[in-house]
Amino acid sequence: MPSSKEVRARQNRQKERIAAQLAERRRVQQRRRRFGAVAAVIALVVIVALGVVAAGNGDGPKVAVSPTTVAPATTTPSPTTTVAPSAKGKPCVGLKDSLPKGAPAMLLVPGPAPTKLTTQDLKVGSGAVVPKNAKVTVNYVGVACSTGKIFDSSYSRNQPFDADLASGVIQGWIQGIPGMRLGGVRLLAIPSDLAYGTAGAPPAIAPDEALYFLVAAVKLG
Repeated sequence: MPSSKEVRARQNRQKERIAAQLAERRRVQQRRRRFGAVAAVIALVVIVALGVVAAGNGDGPKVAVSPTTVAPATTTPSPTTTVAPSAKGKPCVGLKDSLPKGAPAMLLVPGPAPTKLTTQDLKVGSGAVVPKNAKVTVNYVGVACSTGKIFDSSYSRNQPFDADLASGVIQGWIQGIPGMRLGGVRLLAIPSDLAYGTAGAPPAIAPDEALYFLVAAVKLG
């Protein structure tokens, strides 16, 4: 029978073997964990590298994207400019509107449009004669020949108009008003070429429109 000393010695050796085995197991486990971590890192690097290569080559997995519906752009049509028909060749139809309050009476007889400037003194004034190129204050009524419509009137605004017969008004006035006396009333029949010509003054005055003007001379200067 072994002595107690021998027994303790065997027990100590057995403990040492067990401790050594446990230590070896721990070392193996640690190596496995380190290897696993390294392998995971390597695998991640490989996956990333493959993804980069696939993206560069355009051969990577395609992601399906649902198509979006794009509403058609709405465009606002640009406004169209309506060109008034020419009044060339159309006859005068007389006066179709009522004269504004305060305007002298006038009679417009239907017939061919004037082809040259004509004047008619409805009232001869008693004041000074209006010279050429003068600045004169007047009241007036304008009528479009082919429609008989009043397109403008200083009487409607209750405001006389300061006309510069040297410039700034139509030729029908520049040529037709001089020679009147202040206080007088004159009817001007003006062909289109001495009015607004082929352009007209839309929408009230058509291209090639002859005009009538009733003019009352108020003062000079």
